[in-house]
Amino acid sequence: MATFLSSLGRFAFRRRGLVVLLWLLALVGAGFAASTAAAPPADTFAMPGTESQKAFDLLQRKFPDARADGAAARVVVRAPGAEKITSPARRAQVERLVSDLAKMPQVAGVLDPFKADVVSGDGTTTYAYVTYEAQATELTDAAHDGLTDAMERARSTGLVVEAGGDAVKIEQTMGGTGEQIGILISAVVLLLTFGSLVAAGMPLLTALIGVGIGISGITALGSTLGLSSTTSTLAMMIGLAVGIDYALFIVSRYRAEIAEGRERTEAASRAVGTAGSAVVFAGLTVIIALAGLAVVDVPMLTKMGLTAAGTVAVAVLVAITFVPALLGFAPVRVLARKDRGRHTGKPLSKRRQRAAAKREARRTPNLGARWAGLVLRHPVAVLLLGVVSLGTVAAPAAGLELGLPGEGTMAPQTTQRKAYDMLSDSFGPGFNGPLTVTVEAKDAKKTAARVRTALEEVPGVAGVSPSTANPSGDTALVNVIPETGPADARTEDLVRSLRGMAGGLESRTGASEILVAGQTAMFIDFSQTLDDALLPYLGLVVGLAFLLLTVVFRSVLVPLKAALGFLLSVAAALGAVVAVFQWGWFADVIGVDQPGPVMSTMPIFMIGVVFGLAMDYEVFLVSRMREAYVHGARPGEAVVIGFRHSGRVVSAAAIIMTSVFSGFVMEDNDFVKMIGFGLATAVLFDAFVVRMAVVPALFALLGGSAWWLPRWLDRLLPNIDVEGEKLTPAPSGRPPREKAEREPHLVD
Repeated sequence: MATFLSSLGRFAFRRRGLVVLLWLLALVGAGFAASTAAAPPADTFAMPGTESQKAFDLLQRKFPDARADGAAARVVVRAPGAEKITSPARRAQVERLVSDLAKMPQVAGVLDPFKADVVSGDGTTTYAYVTYEAQATELTDAAHDGLTDAMERARSTGLVVEAGGDAVKIEQTMGGTGEQIGILISAVVLLLTFGSLVAAGMPLLTALIGVGIGISGITALGSTLGLSSTTSTLAMMIGLAVGIDYALFIVSRYRAEIAEGRERTEAASRAVGTAGSAVVFAGLTVIIALAGLAVVDVPMLTKMGLTAAGTVAVAVLVAITFVPALLGFAPVRVLARKDRGRHTGKPLSKRRQRAAAKREARRTPNLGARWAGLVLRHPVAVLLLGVVSLGTVAAPAAGLELGLPGEGTMAPQTTQRKAYDMLSDSFGPGFNGPLTVTVEAKDAKKTAARVRTALEEVPGVAGVSPSTANPSGDTALVNVIPETGPADARTEDLVRSLRGMAGGLESRTGASEILVAGQTAMFIDFSQTLDDALLPYLGLVVGLAFLLLTVVFRSVLVPLKAALGFLLSVAAALGAVVAVFQWGWFADVIGVDQPGPVMSTMPIFMIGVVFGLAMDYEVFLVSRMREAYVHGARPGEAVVIGFRHSGRVVSAAAIIMTSVFSGFVMEDNDFVKMIGFGLATAVLFDAFVVRMAVVPALFALLGGSAWWLPRWLDRLLPNIDVEGEKLTPAPSGRPPREKAEREPHLVD
C-alpha cells in the first residue's frame, strides 16, 4: 500500500498540472450535470415493516383523493381578552380568514371551523384546517407568503392567530452562520498550526472542491436514484470535516519530511505513501460507519449514509492526488516562513540527510512529546483519571429517554409553538397528537361505529371522532384523542394498548384488519425501529472496523482499545446531552428552551459520525507510532515520536471539528443545538481524553505486547505496509523489527 501510494504521490507532484486539470474538469463536469439534471424528488419518509407504514400505504390506496402525503396547516384563532370567538363580529372575521385561506396558491381545501363545530369548551378558541395539493417540500414561496398574509390580515382585526403543521415555513434565523463560523475558526486554527497562509488555505480549498464534486454528483443523480435535496446534508457536513482532516495530515507530513532534509519530490512521495496510507484506511472506517446506516432499514437514513460515504471516498481521492499536486505548485511556500530559506529544493546527500535527521532529533521536544513523556511516567494515574472522568460524565446516559422533535419542542417565540400551546390549553394536551385507527371490513362504516364505541371505553382516551368511510365503503377511519400529550410516556402506553386489543376487536366487530397510526404512533414506531437497529449497527460497524484496524496495525490489542475508547467517549457525550437537554442542566447557558426527550436519531448518528472521526484520530496518531516501532524504535520511544509528529495535527483537527459542530449550538432550534452539542462534545472527549490520554497510558502499560499478533493470524492477514516500512530501512544499530518479533528478548 505505502509503495503504491508513494508512486501515486510522486506522479501527482511531478504531473501536477495534469492532475489539477483533471480535478477541475471533474468539478466543472459534476456542476454542469447537477445544473442540467431534473429537479430532485421531494422528501419521502418510510419505515418498512412497521404498522404506521402499513396504515399509511392503506390510506393512500383507499383514500386516493385525500392526498395523505399532502401538506397541511392548522390555523388557530383565539378571541382577544374575555371575548367569545362565536360572537357575530368575531365569527365574521374568522369566516373572512377561511375565505382568504381558500384563495391561496396550492390550497386544496379549508375546513370551516364553525361548520365542523371545532370550538373550545370556553368558546374562545377555534381552528381552520388547511390542506394543500403538494407535499411540504413542494410548496412554493407564494403558498407560504399567502398563508402569512392571510394570518396578518386576521391579526389586524384584533384576533390572536398562530399556525402549525408541515405547511408552515420554518424560519432559519441563522442562515448557515454555524457553518460559516466553523470554516472561519478552521482557517484560524490551520494558520496557527502551519504558520503559512498557503498551507492553511490548502486543506480548506481541497475540502471545498471535494465536497463540491460530491454534492454536485448527488444532485445530478437525485432524480435517477431518488435522492432528495436533504439527502446531501450529512454528506456536506462529513465531507467538509474529513476533507480538511485528510489534507491537513498529508500537508503536515510533507512539511515534516522536508524538515528531515528530503528533496521536494521525495518528501511529497513519502507523505502520500505514509500519511496517505493512514488517510485511506481512516476513510475506510468512516465509509463503513456511514454505509452501515443501511442496517437501520429506514430508506432516508440509508440514502443519507451512502451519499455521505461516497463524498468521503471523494475526499480520500482528493487527499492522495490533488493535495500533492498543489504541493507541487507551492513546495516551499507551504513551509513556515522561518523554514523557507533553509530549503533549496536540491537533493541532499545521504550524509546531509542523516545530519538533518539528527538535528531534528535534537530539537527541543514540542508540547506533544512532553505530554507523551508525562503520560509514560504516570500511566496508571492518567488512565484512571481519564476513565473515571468520562465515566462520571457518561452516568446520566443511564436515564436516556428517546423521542422525536415536534412543534411542542420548538422555541416559544415560533408560531408553531404558540399554536401548539393554544390548542393544548383550549382542547387538551392530547389534541396535538391524535391517533388514526383504520378499519377494513365489508361494511366499514357500521363496523367502525362499533370499534368507536369500544375505543371510547379505553382508559387514557379523551374522545373519538365519528368514522369516515372511503367511497367503496370497505375502509373507514376514526381519530382518537389521547388524554396526554404526544411526548408523554402514557400516550406511548396507550398506542401499545390499542394495538394490543386490535386482534380482539377484529373478532368482536367483524373487521378484517384494524391498524393504529397517526403522527404520534409513527414517532413511536420510528423510535422502536432505531432502538432495534442500534445494537446490530454497533456490532457491524465496530466489528468491521476492528478487522480493518487489525490489518492496518497488525495487532489485536490496538484495535480493541480503539473500539473501547470510542464507546467510552460516545457514552460520555450522550451523558452530557442527557444532562443538558433532558434534565436541563446549564440549559440557560446553552440556550435550551424546553428540556425533553433526546432525539431518537442521536445515538445512531453519533455512533456513525463519531466512530468515523474517532478512528481518523486513532489511525493518524497510532500509525506514526507503528511506523517508528517497525523502524526499530522502542515502544516508549514510538509513543513519544508519534505524539511529537502527530499530536499537534490531531489536536488541530479535533479543534476544527469541535468548532464546526459547536457552531450549530447557536441555532434557535433545540434539536439542532442537540446535534451540534452532542457531536462537539464527543469529538472533544475522544480526541483530548481518549486519544491523547487514555491511549498513550495504555501503550505505556502494555509496552511491546501492544503490538502482539498471533503468528497464525499474522500469516493469514495481508501485509499492506501502511506505515511505509518498505520505504525506509531500519536504522543502523537496531535489529529489524521482524527479527525482534521472532526473538522476544530484543523487544523492550
